[in-house]
Amino acid sequence: MVDLVQDFTSFWEQSQAEVIAWRRHLHEHPELSFQEVNTSNYEYHLLCSLPQLEVSRPTATSVMARLVGAHKGSTLAIRADMDALPIQEDTSLPFASKNPDVMHACGHDMHTAILLGVVKYLVTKKEAIYGEIRFIFQHAEEYIGGAKEIVAVGALDGVDKIIGLHVAAMYPVGLLGVREGVNTAASDSFDLTIHGKGGHGSAPQTSVDSIAIAAQVVTNLQHIVSRDVDPMDSVVISVTKFQSGTAYNVIPEQAKLAGTIRTFNPTLRDQVPSLMERIAKGIVEAHGAAYDFTYHKGYDPVVNDPLITRQVRTALVEHFGEKAVQTPPPQMGSEDFSGYLTKVPGFFLWVGAGGQYPHHHPRFEVDEKAIFIGIKAFIVMTQALLP
Repeated sequence: MVDLVQDFTSFWEQSQAEVIAWRRHLHEHPELSFQEVNTSNYEYHLLCSLPQLEVSRPTATSVMARLVGAHKGSTLAIRADMDALPIQEDTSLPFASKNPDVMHACGHDMHTAILLGVVKYLVTKKEAIYGEIRFIFQHAEEYIGGAKEIVAVGALDGVDKIIGLHVAAMYPVGLLGVREGVNTAASDSFDLTIHGKGGHGSAPQTSVDSIAIAAQVVTNLQHIVSRDVDPMDSVVISVTKFQSGTAYNVIPEQAKLAGTIRTFNPTLRDQVPSLMERIAKGIVEAHGAAYDFTYHKGYDPVVNDPLITRQVRTALVEHFGEKAVQTPPPQMGSEDFSGYLTKVPGFFLWVGAGGQYPHHHPRFEVDEKAIFIGIKAFIVMTQALLP
């Protein structure tokens, strides 16, 4: 097989300005999950301008391009996500978001530009490619449903392997995070409404104080983490919403809690809802109140296939060097990429991007040098996994 990487440096010298311009356009015009109309149209027209591709729209706001090589082989899918977050951008970037309260605060604009760059390069290598490559530009990663919809419409039918990546602000530019097995956590959520009895703030004895009860629930939920779970396992239970009351002198009848749960262990994941409800039920009923509890299962963990991981690690070390390829710990963050892994085996890579602020922060920025590394990494992995 011809070396797919050999011409990449000269390609980047010619195309760098264009690819960075794509990224900046996307950053300037972010769109929320399931609303990526202009984003997907932008990608669709760019892809249609390239030769050798079959371009389609698997869903209303996603795009897929197929590149069929000149030689028979297996089928590899490469995925990038495109949606933004409901955050007001607070950076000084000249290409900061023009859409109020919407921001690419997680790097999906980088992912899209990286994959567009990969497509532009690989269409020139059709004669050297064994098999087929499907480039998936996915909608709605930040809100559960994007990957599952792509799978449901058959976009992965016939695919043998899938790869993806995420720029990582917590790692320096140049570092590649390669982890075999569990890579990111399962992400679930819950809603808990406590029904007390309202009353005047000056006469608490005549009411059932939903706020006081809810406060006890919040603190006691951490008992699960510290005492109900094996210390060798990991679980995060974070109450992220606490809503109650409308006035200074009124004890409210209701208090609403909501939050997120992160786990790696599937058995523990299944146990957590009953542990949470046991605590809530005990506290609420002890104080003469009632409750409604709903647990929502979200993303599954991303689990990198062992064989694929070893193949890409060897290839990445060869092209980037041993020091660049590190093994990071599992991340408590979650990823919709797991939705594809229910269908086909795959691998998910971390690409260091050197940010000062964390993902999902209004001042989130990353180093555009990571685009070059991301494109090259995808090409290296493609060569390693095809045919």
